[in-house]
Amino acid sequence: MAQPVVSNEVEVTVLLPCLNEAETLEVCVTKALRALDELGVVGEVLVSDNGSTDGSQEIATRAGARVVHAPIRGYGGALLNGIDQARGRYVIMGDADDSYDLSNLEPFIRELRAGHDLVMGNRFRGGIAPGAMPPLHRYLGNPVLSWLGRRLFGLRNVGDFHCGIRGFNRDRIRELHLCMPGMEFASELVVRAALNNYDIVEVPTTLQPDGRSRPPHLRTWRDGWRHLRFLLVFAPRKTLIWPGMIMLVLGLLGTTALSFGQIKIGAVGFDISTMVYTCLAMLVGAQLLLFGVFAMIYGHTEGITDQKQFQRWARLVRFETCTAAGLVLVLVGLLGTIVAVSAWGASGFGAQDLGDTLRVVLPSSTAIGVGVTVLFAGLFSSLLSLRPVPATPGGAAAGAEADFVATRG
Repeated sequence: MAQPVVSNEVEVTVLLPCLNEAETLEVCVTKALRALDELGVVGEVLVSDNGSTDGSQEIATRAGARVVHAPIRGYGGALLNGIDQARGRYVIMGDADDSYDLSNLEPFIRELRAGHDLVMGNRFRGGIAPGAMPPLHRYLGNPVLSWLGRRLFGLRNVGDFHCGIRGFNRDRIRELHLCMPGMEFASELVVRAALNNYDIVEVPTTLQPDGRSRPPHLRTWRDGWRHLRFLLVFAPRKTLIWPGMIMLVLGLLGTTALSFGQIKIGAVGFDISTMVYTCLAMLVGAQLLLFGVFAMIYGHTEGITDQKQFQRWARLVRFETCTAAGLVLVLVGLLGTIVAVSAWGASGFGAQDLGDTLRVVLPSSTAIGVGVTVLFAGLFSSLLSLRPVPATPGGAAAGAEADFVATRG
């Protein structure tokens, strides 16, 4: 049992996002308030309403909840507003459809008091009642997305990545500056917490069929795709950088080997036509690698990735480094092209000599392509790294503006 804390300050806010939940909202508020009272916890139930038109606001107020209006539509928009308005040190979020057990908040409060930043519920450990979760979600959607989240972000102790009931330290979550207004907010909360090395733990919880007569707000394919897209975008090292690096290295090895002549493996021969694809692999690999680094820089600017990761990868795409590397690659490619074409012309433009020429021309043209890409990548990374100077009164920006006005007369 969670030990009561004697304090006049609100310790726990139970946060319920709401959009036309008149059928189930009252029972959810009542369960949460009763649970807080039985645990001796100074708390509140906060309903963040997304513009309900069925009287949900009045129902919540009569049941004892505090109601605030969420101006941004969407599941994430309601929760972001609720987190901002919460008075409790800890926030336990749940759904207002009576599917989660809001009468059993003790495990969440216990782990939050133990110092964990984020406490996730796990429906697969606690129990899923018949009919509470569609088979597609239970046996495909949730397991696959949870597995992917563990693989991409190292969340080995999170088995139910998209459980809707979870508790967290309010101030620590505010520091993440979450922003997703839709259903993918559930993924953003866990991913951003993991990327910032927050202490995450999981507790069992149960899931019951919701008490609504209307369909849920969740749309299986649309929202599933949004969750998947979010997970892939927020893991640039594993989705862009490493695949790009592997393609670049394999392409380089293949191109180098084929530059010396045909390669036979058993009865299969690899020659000029294969070199076209190894050169393509080099070009595509280099672009994926650079895109991944750009994503890391953007992540640092938005507070997604930590300083160590940013510095490690940002050194690769400094403007000076990219300019030097790009120019060298372009010059090497041009030199190789000139030498190859000159040798072919001197030999009389024969078909046999053309094959030998292509063994030089293809890598040379690829070097030019990669070089130009790297050259402009340095410029783009510099643009991503620019930070505007805040225009504070009397500050540097204000002084610069004053100097500009003075020079204009």
